[in-house]
Amino acid sequence: MSAAGLKVNCRSIDGSEVSEVDLDPEIFGMVPNVALMHQVVTAQAAGARAGTQSTRTRAEVRGGGAKPLRQKGTGRARQGSTRAPQWAGGGVALGPKPRSYKQRTPRKMLRAALRSALSDRALGQRVCVVDAWTFPAPRTKDAVAALDALGVHGRLLVVIDATDEVAARSFANLRYVKVVSPAQLSTYDVLRSDWVIFTSSTLPTALLNEEPGADVTQAEDPGPQAGNADASKETTRARDEENRS
Repeated sequence: MSAAGLKVNCRSIDGSEVSEVDLDPEIFGMVPNVALMHQVVTAQAAGARAGTQSTRTRAEVRGGGAKPLRQKGTGRARQGSTRAPQWAGGGVALGPKPRSYKQRTPRKMLRAALRSALSDRALGQRVCVVDAWTFPAPRTKDAVAALDALGVHGRLLVVIDATDEVAARSFANLRYVKVVSPAQLSTYDVLRSDWVIFTSSTLPTALLNEEPGADVTQAEDPGPQAGNADASKETTRARDEENRS
């Protein structure tokens, strides 16, 4: 990678250099926002929690219908049920109940955090670009040889096309490699990986810079509904002119 951190050599699976590609400065050239990445990673980790833990309250525990001892004359504290929290086998006071741990994270925040994470890996020269995973057949040995030729080590995040089943199956048995598609790329996966490996077709470009909800096609083509609305306006205008006359 160059000193500017915005160029990286594109190599083949045997380690030879094929070309030099430019990294998008709006994605790989940002100043990492640590606070933003922390907030997004916390939200993603919280969203992964099942939230299915549950305990029974004193109303849900079976038994305890009879008063265990009389109200007065025993010298002990008053007890109304053996299923109160202070009794063995009783209900749990203020115990966990099923709930959702999901946190609302705006889409702009997710994209900005992902850009920060990718910029951090580019700043540390931990971004690798492969021309293509040209494995003839799914084979773990070929995947290991390719990673050794590329000189990457540690936890690896491999971003491949969703249709590249040969490469996905080749990396499937490697515990230190996680394979994701471009649509599944997240801040959490990038930060927990030592290297991020893209192919020429999965390297992020201006796709991450699109505003959420923007649809150029719908903006240019109003569709049949807009045409019907204009026709109804013309009909209403003509009816009003006839009433005036």
